[in-house]
Amino acid sequence: MSPDVDLTAPTPGPHPVRNRFLRLDQRLFEAVAARHWPAGDRVLPRLSNSANHGVLWFAAAAALAATRTPRARRAALRGVASLGLASLTINTLGKRSVRRPRPVLDPVPLVRQLKRQPVTTSFPSGHAASAAAFAAGVALESPAWGAAVAPLACAVALSRVYTGVHFPSDVLAGAALGVGAAFAVRGMVPTRAQLVPPARPRAEVPALEEGEGLVMVANIASGTSDRVRALCDALPGAEVVECEPGDVREELEKAAGRARVLGVCGGDGTVNAAAEVALRYGLPLAVLPGGTLNHFAYDLGVEDVRALCRALEQGEAVRVDVGRFVSGEQRGIFLNTFSLGVYPELVREREHWSPRIGGWPAGVLAAVRVLRADRHPLEAEVRGRRRPLWMLFAGNGTYHRMGLAPGRRLDLADGQLDVRVVHGGRRPALRLLSAALAGPLTRSPAHAAVQVGRLRLSGVAPGTLLAYDGEVTETEGDLLLEKLPQALTVYRPLPGGGLFS
Repeated sequence: MSPDVDLTAPTPGPHPVRNRFLRLDQRLFEAVAARHWPAGDRVLPRLSNSANHGVLWFAAAAALAATRTPRARRAALRGVASLGLASLTINTLGKRSVRRPRPVLDPVPLVRQLKRQPVTTSFPSGHAASAAAFAAGVALESPAWGAAVAPLACAVALSRVYTGVHFPSDVLAGAALGVGAAFAVRGMVPTRAQLVPPARPRAEVPALEEGEGLVMVANIASGTSDRVRALCDALPGAEVVECEPGDVREELEKAAGRARVLGVCGGDGTVNAAAEVALRYGLPLAVLPGGTLNHFAYDLGVEDVRALCRALEQGEAVRVDVGRFVSGEQRGIFLNTFSLGVYPELVREREHWSPRIGGWPAGVLAAVRVLRADRHPLEAEVRGRRRPLWMLFAGNGTYHRMGLAPGRRLDLADGQLDVRVVHGGRRPALRLLSAALAGPLTRSPAHAAVQVGRLRLSGVAPGTLLAYDGEVTETEGDLLLEKLPQALTVYRPLPGGGLFS
């Protein structure tokens, strides 16, 4: 043994850095306990309790969704998904990895203490994780809504220290985990801001100062009154014609005769009718979403009145493809989708029930009734081969998935029909579900997908139901599907306010 070693000297603690950190954490906890904020003793404990089991955040998500703006609804959904991932991580890994006891409540005034003290371990804070995850998820989709939610999230996180149930480090660690969960969700499902539109030349269109030259036809059955009023306030020079669904086509024809720009406010079926008139008259189209789904407007990038007004006043527009179908003497166009098989039957059934029970319940009921019915697949010759089909779908442009989210189109002028078929079999529900969950370019015994510019279907029985952009009609026999590349000019705000590069 070396004579230089002093056996009587005290040995240092096993974790000196950790001990200093814990002492600092305790001092901060006691400093918060000694601090009194006006109304804090009354508000913060209640706020802390309201966030139990995520109730506060589910209520906030419902409030966002109730605004009926697509960005707010996406922000609410992203916030809830981020909260769910954060809670799952906390409950499966966080609480079990570091078994830290809760703070001693002696320094905390009794009036602040929660009536029901939590029984789980202290590190990390689940409330702080949920608050940060929800706020960060909302902010990643909509910075404006995120800024509105952030003060509430910070107050919930602070309340956990103020009421004495967590140390400050518990809250900071939980908040960091929550933000990480929000970014993880974004990695799986990108936000729309991450999806850069493809390069495409700008279409030459007139810039309408205060809307002069715009004639907007609005389908009042789509619940468009609020958006129409907002448009009139923003563009006082525009002419707006509100009409019943049965008068839409007639009013569109009249409007096209006196308009520099034909406008339409309604759902996808109404927009389809306006696009057909705009093509015949050679007019640019201005689309204001006003229906339930609004697939074309949202994929185009027009989500609200502000976006459309900016495009109209600055003269920003692009050219987009149009799909066309021909069956005997029957001709029609589609901006979104065309389908044969069980889907047209589902649409017809949904339209029958929706006036009585509402759109979404009607859709669920229609799916159950159609899939449970005793039916046979349709017969058609597709690309030279005759086969039974439960469904044929053709999209005007390629539909992409955003991680786990439903598909959407990133390019409305790619020259492609996105064709997917579900082969006939004894279990249509299982085959349709597997096709819905599959990627856009897959093949299996149950379904197949391919991209083409033109498709001919032979052997289709006359009277077979077909659906296009939510409208249902009957075929007159064989079908031809084709693209009209960049045939329609549509106003839309360009990224950065300038040309695509």
